[in-house]
Amino acid sequence: MDNAWMLMHGAMRDAPKGLRKGTVRRVYEFAGPHRGKLAVFLLLTMISAVLAVSAPLLAGQVVNAIVGGGAVSTVVWLAVVIAGLAVLDAGLGLVERWQSSRIGEGLIYDLRRAVFGHVQRMPVAFFTRTRTGALVSRLNNDVIGAQRAFTSTLAGMVTNVIQLVLSVGVMLTLSWQVTVLALVLLPIFVLPARRMGRRMADLQRESAGLNASMTTQMTERFSAPGATLVKLFGHPRAELAEFAGRAARVRDIGIRSAMLTRWFMTSLSLVSALAQALVYGLGGYLAITGALAPGTVVALALLLTRLYTPLTALANVRVDIMTALVSFERVFEVLDLPPMITERKNPVAVPAGGVSVEFDDVRFAYPPAEKVSLASLEDVAVLDKRGGDEVLHGVSFRAAPGEMVALVGSSGAGKSTMASLVPRLYDVDGGAVRLSDVDVRDLSFDALRDTVGVVTQDGHLFHDSIRANLLYPRPSATEEELWEAVTRARLADLVHSLPDGLDTVVGERGYRLSGGERQRLTIARLLLAQPQVVILDEATAHLDSESEVAVQEALADALTDRTAIVIAHRLSTIRAANQILVVEAGKIVERGTHDTLLAAGGRYADLYRTQFANQSTAAA
Repeated sequence: MDNAWMLMHGAMRDAPKGLRKGTVRRVYEFAGPHRGKLAVFLLLTMISAVLAVSAPLLAGQVVNAIVGGGAVSTVVWLAVVIAGLAVLDAGLGLVERWQSSRIGEGLIYDLRRAVFGHVQRMPVAFFTRTRTGALVSRLNNDVIGAQRAFTSTLAGMVTNVIQLVLSVGVMLTLSWQVTVLALVLLPIFVLPARRMGRRMADLQRESAGLNASMTTQMTERFSAPGATLVKLFGHPRAELAEFAGRAARVRDIGIRSAMLTRWFMTSLSLVSALAQALVYGLGGYLAITGALAPGTVVALALLLTRLYTPLTALANVRVDIMTALVSFERVFEVLDLPPMITERKNPVAVPAGGVSVEFDDVRFAYPPAEKVSLASLEDVAVLDKRGGDEVLHGVSFRAAPGEMVALVGSSGAGKSTMASLVPRLYDVDGGAVRLSDVDVRDLSFDALRDTVGVVTQDGHLFHDSIRANLLYPRPSATEEELWEAVTRARLADLVHSLPDGLDTVVGERGYRLSGGERQRLTIARLLLAQPQVVILDEATAHLDSESEVAVQEALADALTDRTAIVIAHRLSTIRAANQILVVEAGKIVERGTHDTLLAAGGRYADLYRTQFANQSTAAA
């Protein structure tokens, strides 16, 4: 196994320009769990190579027996042996294919699992910058391309090397003159391969990037909101032209790659045919003069195919290795991007009882692109240099267990940023966010998910049933608990009216439901999760007046004895808050109750007159 890997390492030594160092070593390490299977697979390929060289020798003995007037039984037995070897080789081929499939599919599983698991640990900032199609391409195209290095390239290289060595050795024992003549053309196989590998690797890298771009464009334009945007404001002809341009380049690369490969293989096949003609010429002359037996000439001619066929494959193996190496590099590129938010080795638990929320001199800046993203995943030449500017400046407040704190302020003031720090979607740069006096960075991710529940303005739903979306945060919930959550969210009548009830599929992002229905379903999901801390990021912004009244009643019930951080846009929510924080430019500029802040005549009074006064009139 190690010797075979050294052969592969040698073939990779002259890697294409721009390939990161250490890729080959990492491929070897990644193959660790499959080394036993690979060893068995390579052993089978070695046996197949020996059988491939044995057949020409037996064929030569048959010819000698026929020409020399040998016994009929000798010819028959030789034919039986040849047939037996053919059957054995066919059986080995089936076993090899089975073993190859196990290795290949296992490697695909390992790579996909590693990439998917790693991507799940990435912060939200990673997903706000990364093209979805690029990630999908890494999990599909590049993983399969990397897998070929083991199931096809490595096994083929070992088989061909063994067959080549055995063929040369046997040919030398039969006739060194013919063998030397056959090897004279060997440099023609080696020299083109060195250039071909680099050119093919560059083409493969460009093709992979273009395929990722096409996947991204399709993913975005074929989603419900993307398709709606294109219908309303898009330019279909321009969209088609952009897609067609990338597809045309992929087509051109495919044609060029195919022609380069075909030209290369045709040239090598022509050289092989010329060498065979030389063998027949010199071998025939030696046979006529009595220096060689006729059967030996036939054996040499057949062995020549066992010589040049491996040479042709080995000359092309560099192209295959470079192609696979590019795929491995693209997969490792994702795995090498470290998650910014990690779990402590020994996390602590949230203390029992009611949970308080505290911001202690919190300072925060959104991370720059270089810390959370890759240029290749954003389809840009150079990552955006912006970022790192502080957006929260020394924010401090405390929400006691069971209290509701309302955040108000103009758009972009930092309210949603503050809300995202509690469930640790981002980590603070200074100060601390605490739950019951425990820094959220000291808690496990599971503890955070169990303690903090969030309903955003555009609550997301998966393309799945209502039941599956509700059970996502709490799979163990009973049927009674499901219906209780649905009822409290004022969705029971809707669900009963649907043909499949709770098993009705909501569509991608829940677009088969109205905006109000979709939002009430996300609130029902929150009610089922039963967190101790609830964060509402303008959760009722998309609801009509009737729906809002129903949901507000459900939320009032759900928030009882729970700590709540509410980004408020409704006066009714603000008046119910124990404390109102007025946020401007990343700072808390005012705090207090509705009446005290209104009496103070400051920034809150201005917001009340511009944003909330009309709600008071409408309510009256």
